[in-house]
Amino acid sequence: MDKIKVVFFADILIGDFDGASRTMFQLIDRIPSDQFDFLFICGLGPDKIGNFKCIHVPTMGVPGNKSYRFATPLLQKTGLDKELQDFSPDVIHISTPSLLGNYALKTARRLDIPVVTIYHTHFISYVDYYIKKFPLLVDFTKQRVRDMLRTFYNQCETVYVPSTSIIEELAHEGINPNLMKLWERGIDRNIFSPGKRNPELMRELTGNDYPCILFVSRLVWEKNLQTMIELYQSIEQQGLKYNFIIIGEGVARDEIEEQMPKAVFLGHMGHDRLSEVYASADVFFFPSVTETFGNVVLEAMASGLPCVIANKGGSKDFIKDGYNGFKCAPYDADSYLEYIVKILENSRLAKQLSENAVETSKKYVWENLVSAYFNDLKSLAFDLYIA
Repeated sequence: MDKIKVVFFADILIGDFDGASRTMFQLIDRIPSDQFDFLFICGLGPDKIGNFKCIHVPTMGVPGNKSYRFATPLLQKTGLDKELQDFSPDVIHISTPSLLGNYALKTARRLDIPVVTIYHTHFISYVDYYIKKFPLLVDFTKQRVRDMLRTFYNQCETVYVPSTSIIEELAHEGINPNLMKLWERGIDRNIFSPGKRNPELMRELTGNDYPCILFVSRLVWEKNLQTMIELYQSIEQQGLKYNFIIIGEGVARDEIEEQMPKAVFLGHMGHDRLSEVYASADVFFFPSVTETFGNVVLEAMASGLPCVIANKGGSKDFIKDGYNGFKCAPYDADSYLEYIVKILENSRLAKQLSENAVETSKKYVWENLVSAYFNDLKSLAFDLYIA
């Protein structure tokens, strides 16, 4: 057969938008163009990705999250149907079960085209944050989300899931375990490394030599930012001489800055500068309970930074308590503070955690995961071809 044709659907195709986007571009940037022809369909993204065409569909905003938009394909369904017919794909990749994702899935099932997808977003855990003002609707909404996930993912041929914990959760929700494949993502250790440590940088950013607690994430409430605020307040109340450094942007930034006036907010930061900050801080704090994987935790570990994180979601799979970091009751600020103090006041422990974190990070290799992905596309296309 000639080149394998893949249509790739994603609401947002902006390389550094979030962890899901960075994951997608690890695949996109490594497409073997001598073997594959891709067509991209998105809400937000460039006109071309490499040498491949990228078709845009109209978007709508998401209430409560100004930074995100979702694609609305039904407004140009006829045009999209024609594009897909002309392209004649062998495989369809769907990023997420959005309106665009469901259009893609229905099209794939109608044309009998195999579907692959990566489970990027821990949808059920978002419900508590997005409809918290309507508590009577929480349980009902969670059940609707469960039904949606089960219906969507059970119609796909392959569902890549980035952590064992999330596979177990999805199986419990009724998604067929035989469709799920562990795909843990990788880390570029040329970028994230203890060798990037630069103590002068932290002095430059903070104006002092106090120990530095680092938090890196989009600043949206579903990252459990309230617990971060409570941790900051405990540090202030106890008079602890620690710097709190926050990297990221998002709709919650203004309110967090107001409640954490002495914290150092650095906004969005490219990987070159970010890798220096990781390696130069003293402890990484991450209370998010909505991660399917937790790219930032792996980046911190590869940089030799001891981690204190929530014992929930995909991130917890990285950490073995007392060996390469600590896991805490997700919403207990005092628990996080206890372990942060333990690390900052015990240099031998900090060194041990750092070395073990780096060693743990070495098993996460993008090249192996990318190779598996493209081999799976070939297998699915071949199965379709001989059917």
